[in-house]
Amino acid sequence: MIEIKDRELLGHYLQLHQLESVFNEPLLPHLTLYSFEQEELICGQGETPQHMYVLVKGKIKVYTNSPEGKTLIISFKTPLEVIGDVEYIRGTEFLNTVEAVSPVIMIGVQHRWLDKHGRDYAPLLRFLLEKITRKFYFKSNSMSLNVMQPVEVRLASYLLSVSYDESDAQFKGELSTDNLKDVANLIGTSYRHLNRVIRQFCEEGLVERTKQWIVIKNKDALSKRANHHIYTDQKGEQGQ
Repeated sequence: MIEIKDRELLGHYLQLHQLESVFNEPLLPHLTLYSFEQEELICGQGETPQHMYVLVKGKIKVYTNSPEGKTLIISFKTPLEVIGDVEYIRGTEFLNTVEAVSPVIMIGVQHRWLDKHGRDYAPLLRFLLEKITRKFYFKSNSMSLNVMQPVEVRLASYLLSVSYDESDAQFKGELSTDNLKDVANLIGTSYRHLNRVIRQFCEEGLVERTKQWIVIKNKDALSKRANHHIYTDQKGEQGQ
């Protein structure tokens, strides 16, 4: 994580995402821009949060560890989303782990300044309420649905999610073959079954596998297999 000391750029993102009315005047000096590199951990499940973040550029993935020790993808997010809103309101540890899929920029604000200047500011509270209710509505419907989908659908959706960033046309990611065991865990299948599905995708011309990478060859056909991207909500926004 790197702090970006550029108030002009901060103002640009506030204006771009219509956040000027969300944060009141006393809070503005305490907003900070942070950048995260691809695959950098933003927060870990069970950690104590010090900041609330607003995602303004890039793509992140959200996953969770179950009491049984399993790790499952919850969703992928693009702007505009909030990380740590539930934790701030409830005063709890981070519920999930969040990782940058592409280079990410976030606006961060420390809890102590939110407590001092934001707890009674109605526009900010309405903004958080909207984000939290949408987040839990999507999560309650998505996790059971996603696990019930065939592995082919889950893998296709995962490959599309990590290979493209809808907010950055220049980003084109590739999946490292070194990470396939982690991918199997994240989408809830066995490593052996995952490899069978990858071979099937290669035979169909959807992807190409080298010693180091898995590269998408036919995005449109893979999108059809992904069943409209099961890790996003029906309106195309990302949910936690």
